[in-house]
Amino acid sequence: MRKNSIKNTRINGEVLKELSQIIRNEVKDPRIHPMTSVMEAEVAPDLKSCKVYISVYGDDQVKKDTLDGLKAAEGYIRHQLAQGLNLRNTPELRFILDRSIEYGVEMSHRIDEVIEADQKAELERREVPEDA
Repeated sequence: MRKNSIKNTRINGEVLKELSQIIRNEVKDPRIHPMTSVMEAEVAPDLKSCKVYISVYGDDQVKKDTLDGLKAAEGYIRHQLAQGLNLRNTPELRFILDRSIEYGVEMSHRIDEVIEADQKAELERREVPEDA
C-alpha cells in the first residue's frame, strides 16, 4: 500500500476521527487540556506506526502538560483505537505538537502590521506639500 493511496487516506481519516473522540470523551487525565484538537493522523503504510499531530490552546506549560498526559495515556488510547477500528494492526502512536495555527496567527498579525505601516506612510506622504 502506497503512502498516498486511497486506502491509506481513508485509514488516516478514520484514525483521526476515532482519536478525536477518544481524547475528547474517554481520556480522563487532568493534564490534557480540554481545548486539544487532533489536526492530522499519518498512519504508515504498514499500519505499524502513526504520527498524531495535535494542537493545544494555551501557553507552553499547558502544551507540555498535555503532551505528557497523552504520552502517559498512549496505551489506553491505543487499546480504545483497536476496539473502535477493525485494522490488521493497531499502530503505535507518536504525539507531535502542531504549531501551524500559531504560525498562521503570527503571520497574520505581521501582515496586518505591515499594511498598517504602509497606510501610515502613504498618509504622511500625501500630507507633505509637493512644492517644498
